[in-house]
Amino acid sequence: MSIPKEPRQLMINVMYIVLTALLALNVSAEIFNAFNMVDKGLVKANDALDAANKEVPEQIKKSAEKGPQYKVYADRVDVVGQISKEGSQYIDGIKDYMIKESGGYEEVDGIQQLKAQRDYDITTRLLVHDGKGEELKGKIDEIKGKFLALVDEPDRAAFASKLPLTIDDETWKKSVNKKANWADFTFGHMPLGAVLPIFSKFTNDVKSSEAAVLNYLASKVGLTQEVVLDQFRVVSSPKKSYVIKGEKFETEVFLSASAGKSTNTGIKISVNGASLPVNQDGAAQWSTTAGEVGVKKYEAVANVFNPVTKETKSYKQTFEYEVGERSVTVSASKMNVFYIGVDNPVEVSAAGVPSAQIKVSMSGGDISRNGDGTYTARVQGPQGQKAVVSVSAPGMNGSKEFRIKRIPDPTPMLGGRERGGKIGNGTFRALDAMIPILENFDFDAKCNLAGFTLVRVAKRQDPEVAANRGARIEGSAGALQGKAQPGDKYIFQDVRCKCPGDVADRNLGQLVFDIQ
Repeated sequence: MSIPKEPRQLMINVMYIVLTALLALNVSAEIFNAFNMVDKGLVKANDALDAANKEVPEQIKKSAEKGPQYKVYADRVDVVGQISKEGSQYIDGIKDYMIKESGGYEEVDGIQQLKAQRDYDITTRLLVHDGKGEELKGKIDEIKGKFLALVDEPDRAAFASKLPLTIDDETWKKSVNKKANWADFTFGHMPLGAVLPIFSKFTNDVKSSEAAVLNYLASKVGLTQEVVLDQFRVVSSPKKSYVIKGEKFETEVFLSASAGKSTNTGIKISVNGASLPVNQDGAAQWSTTAGEVGVKKYEAVANVFNPVTKETKSYKQTFEYEVGERSVTVSASKMNVFYIGVDNPVEVSAAGVPSAQIKVSMSGGDISRNGDGTYTARVQGPQGQKAVVSVSAPGMNGSKEFRIKRIPDPTPMLGGRERGGKIGNGTFRALDAMIPILENFDFDAKCNLAGFTLVRVAKRQDPEVAANRGARIEGSAGALQGKAQPGDKYIFQDVRCKCPGDVADRNLGQLVFDIQ
């Protein structure tokens, strides 16, 4: 029976790096599939750790029977498992809660996936606003402290530096994007599909720490066998999968491994046929200068001696990255015009440049940045003029012109629904307001009716005229409306309104109703 030594979770650590790098990209369906694959890999790795850790405690207890001096270590074995179990259940409980609250899973093309994998409301609300993320940070530190308490005082400092269960509580303080705390930096506005692998990674850290403590206790009672990694897969972890022409493409190529029952040695890695030096963690660095624009491929090969089969096997994988050129894109979110008096949403992007380094200005109006990275433009007119949005970023500049137009004329409707024509006697008298409706207009705007002239033409009678101010039909116009009888004709003349950005009233024409 093999006894685990401190496990080297190469796959887990680098997958976490890959996850962080992917979040800097425009999140597509393919990337969410990658998040799902990472999460599944972590879950499988956790199951493998559980299986490896399950048999170790009894081996330690049995070995401790060799002498009374070992009893103190045997007594700590069950505590290690309890700490790991409670920590894993706590982390998985938060994960399961977010999945349940967001709607769980659904089957798409025969594949189970999260219904709300793009939802960042549940993660931001629970982990940032409700404080669960900071509570998680404290819980992880607490679990680490409990594990360290099971290590002899003289060994504790050196052991702590090797324990995988840790929280980086310094990087967020140096971030250019001001964050309230570690939880805001780690989970703020992160989609659920990206957060779940992070939680699986924390669970893996707990189980790996459990294995590390068990390894320590095993060494104290004289056990020398170790768990080995004998199931392999080549993995590439690029710093960026999309680079600008002239920049360097850098990636870490390594062999991911899961625990088996013997020792692995002799890892050799090459990329495109060139051998690379392998560090003590089993990883190698490869870089190349980005040349022509387009998708580029590279082949990584790892040769590994498998101590279980006593054979050397090759593991090959082809990866790709994309080379692009810097460019600026400016587009109106709704249409290629700016309307006077309303908020005009604008999207600005500069390929290969962080949003914090992009500067946006506008002539012919004002433009401001929103919290989600988009912009809002407001123009004052006059109609027919042009507004120019200018963008500057390191190594590039760009601009785009937009036509300035006033809000289109609304359609006057009696009661907000009748446009004229034949109408029932009772229905006509019940509609007490003339409302201007902006049909097929995508912006949040409302026009106010300034007034109109109401004319009643009854059979064999002279026309009756009444002026009305505002949208509501009242006063003499209301009295005139109340006289409506079958055969009458009512004309709403000189219907006037004012829309956002208007200096003076605009005339919307007239409506004619034949009373039935």
